[in-house]
Amino acid sequence: MTTTNRNKLKSLYRQWAPGTPLTSEGLAAQGISADLAVHYARSGWLFRLARGVYCRPSDTLELHPCLILLQRTVVGLHVGGKSALDWYGIRHYLSQHPVLHLYGWTAAHLPGWFIERFPAEYHRKRLFDEPPVDPLYAGPFERRSGAPRVSTPERALLEMLSEVGVRQPLQEARQLAESAYSLRTDVLCDLLHHCTSVKTVRLCLQLGREFSLPWAAKLDSTQLPTGSARAWVSRSADGLLVLKP
Repeated sequence: MTTTNRNKLKSLYRQWAPGTPLTSEGLAAQGISADLAVHYARSGWLFRLARGVYCRPSDTLELHPCLILLQRTVVGLHVGGKSALDWYGIRHYLSQHPVLHLYGWTAAHLPGWFIERFPAEYHRKRLFDEPPVDPLYAGPFERRSGAPRVSTPERALLEMLSEVGVRQPLQEARQLAESAYSLRTDVLCDLLHHCTSVKTVRLCLQLGREFSLPWAAKLDSTQLPTGSARAWVSRSADGLLVLKP
């Protein structure tokens, strides 16, 4: 290795946070060309995760910086639904093998190197009338600098409820909703106004009333998009789900 290349590598290592993947663009910004990155990988100084994605050799990748990298390529990507509720401590039980639920605006596939390390599912979901690149009430987790984008508890609840009858068991949804007693009414109301799923709006209102949750009493269903006067009916593995306006 030439002195110049050795110095570039040392400089890269000094600035490279452990557990963080870097793309070819990120390496180029630090003076490492694509050809030089390939050379480093073949020499064992970099580990190639996928085409144009690298990490330190023998490094253990961390979830948050990996999510930040994915956010750059998948429009609106964020941790949502049941996973976001779990991050905020709203859970029914602790799963030994949790699956990370990620949501985004466009059709996408999670890269193999990510799923191998962090079991995850990606859902293309357009549940709200919102800007694709700036999802409503989803931002850096706990407002930390450099944290991945995560749904607020209010948005996460609606995302989870939208999956009922599809891939989310109703009984677990009911138990999670019962635990979501501290939601902010103003945030939930705004999200419901922007919600494009009548089923989700009705199910939220129905469970809120059923469990006498504090926020439910403050919502005016007549001002929310609950659809027509007809009942919403769906049959799934859980049985018949009937949601009245």
